Amino acid sequence: MKNLVKLEELAQVLFPIYLFSLLPFAWWLFPVLFFAPDVSLIGYLAGGRIGAMGYNLVHHKATAIGAYILGGLLGVPLLSLIGILLLGHSSLDRVLGYGLVDPDALGHAPLASAGRRA
Repeated sequence: MKNLVKLEELAQVLFPIYLFSLLPFAWWLFPVLFFAPDVSLIGYLAGGRIGAMGYNLVHHKATAIGAYILGGLLGVPLLSLIGILLLGHSSLDRVLGYGLVDPDALGHAPLASAGRRA
């Protein structure tokens, strides 16, 4: 079952690539910005709880889908691009074993907890 879930997440990494091709941006922008959501890890400088909340907000798929849909409805391709990047990045994180973090687990950064699982 674990491999089936990873395969599903991998499909959710590839689908944003297709969606990106429908937007009016240069192809190189997608790979350059793909890991930008990890900037949310800076929130951990303000403490574990705030860091986890910021990380989860940026890596939550509902945030990604909401940004993509809102960008389409408002005619703002940049907002759609942000949604696509968030969705693809979050899905790749899950393929690699990273996921949302527990805000109450102080001191447990996403990379540290994933490293222990591996």
